Amino acid sequence: MQNPALAAAAAAAVTPAASSFAELPAAASHGPLRIEYRWVNETAADAPIAVFLHEGLGSIAMWRDWPQTLCERLGMRGLVYSRPGYGLSTPRARDVKWPVHFMTDQARDILPALLNALAIDTRERKRMWVVGHSDGGSIALLYAALHPDELVGAVVIAPHVFVEDISVESIAQTKQLYETTDLRAKLGRYHADVDSAFYGWNDIWLNPAFRQWSITAELASIRQPLLAIQGHDDNYGTMAQIDTIAARVPQAQLVKLDACGHSPHRDAPGQLNDAIAAFVSSQRQ
Repeated sequence: MQNPALAAAAAAAVTPAASSFAELPAAASHGPLRIEYRWVNETAADAPIAVFLHEGLGSIAMWRDWPQTLCERLGMRGLVYSRPGYGLSTPRARDVKWPVHFMTDQARDILPALLNALAIDTRERKRMWVVGHSDGGSIALLYAALHPDELVGAVVIAPHVFVEDISVESIAQTKQLYETTDLRAKLGRYHADVDSAFYGWNDIWLNPAFRQWSITAELASIRQPLLAIQGHDDNYGTMAQIDTIAARVPQAQLVKLDACGHSPHRDAPGQLNDAIAAFVSSQRQ
């Protein structure tokens, strides 16, 4: 099976001219940040917002046109952004390591700060969906747990709620590919500082202290509708991830996709969009 990092690296090209930037003030978990973002269907001012949270090696560009396609299907506006360290956002300083709780920091501090900077008010947040993939799926779960009144629901795709051996093994393999093949050059098309993006993600996932990371306790705080999706052929995680979500979030619905790896929006976009559209439609009735 092709390594998902290689597949993702071949997916798109950075187009900086299409991006806008938001300035976030310093907070307890971070210094001042410049965040790259783009709107999808921006002129649909009265439509609900879907916020897209990318994977551990992702950025705006690496989503390709999937947010646009999904938002058109759902009749929503989309907010797509590159997290700090990725895309054209503020890079990670070379001597900085992400802490074990980095995803909690993203959900608790950075996403709300971005929403504030973009003047997305309480009324809009109460109609907002968060859609996250991989690490972004974990951040979406944490956002739903920490800010239960500031979204209407969440969709998480191949999320992580604890660390599995398969994840660590695949991430170690990706490091070898990054350092011995053209993967670094390919990823460099999507990140202003590719080493910032890669080693920020790779170092924390391979840190022995991260093996104890888990957000299973936080899942019980999720009150809003939740859809969790996983491919049967995912080599970054098993069905135990979304089965754990279902065990702790009674209202969660699961979708398990055949012939699909870690990135359903690339491997099975039709099935993925159908599942999300059906779920969102059911919550509107």
